[in-house]
Amino acid sequence: MSEKALSILVGYLFGCFLTAELVAKKYAGKSSSQLGLSGNPGMVNIMSTLGFVPGMLTLLGDVMKCALAMLTVKLLFPQGDRPLLFYAGFGCALGHCFPFWRGFKGGKGAATTCALVILYSLPWGLIALAGSGLLVIITKYLCLSGPLVPLIYALGMFLEKDYEAAVLSLILSLIALRLHWPFIMGIRTGTTRKDDVLAAVKKKLKKKDKKNSDSD
Repeated sequence: MSEKALSILVGYLFGCFLTAELVAKKYAGKSSSQLGLSGNPGMVNIMSTLGFVPGMLTLLGDVMKCALAMLTVKLLFPQGDRPLLFYAGFGCALGHCFPFWRGFKGGKGAATTCALVILYSLPWGLIALAGSGLLVIITKYLCLSGPLVPLIYALGMFLEKDYEAAVLSLILSLIALRLHWPFIMGIRTGTTRKDDVLAAVKKKLKKKDKKNSDSD
């Protein structure tokens, strides 16, 4: 097996660990597939159904599994080419989206993809997240961020002449587009819910300020 194929396999096995399942079992005593309308094993579904702390634990776990996958590949191939790390993160995203033990029905890979782009190239990762975040703020549609983050990142990797990472990023963008397609189509029909991120943050801060003032 080639180093690239093994890196993807290592990443895939890490990705198959769905943090949301563990968190859902602990806080609700049931599978994440039984929570919310989507049953999606991701941060958004867990946070909306179980609360902020379970949601953040899910996010942290999904980020960590990507980091551990990349670290494992780094340890396996200390003299290997740098793109091997991206192959590991790519595999992790695949494992999260298509875990074998769940009938290849997993999450949408947003957290693992974001972790990958940040860990592999911090500047371009931040640019991709900022560009995606700006579009979400303007349109209020979270479903657009999934395909956009790896797409912007792919452009950055092409500029850096890291063509392997660029191609893999494009594949992740296409996968995210496919997974988010029903919601993206729902924008046209008006069935996809809008999420005002800034309003939600302001509301959260007001609640925190009120709580602090009451305690004083």
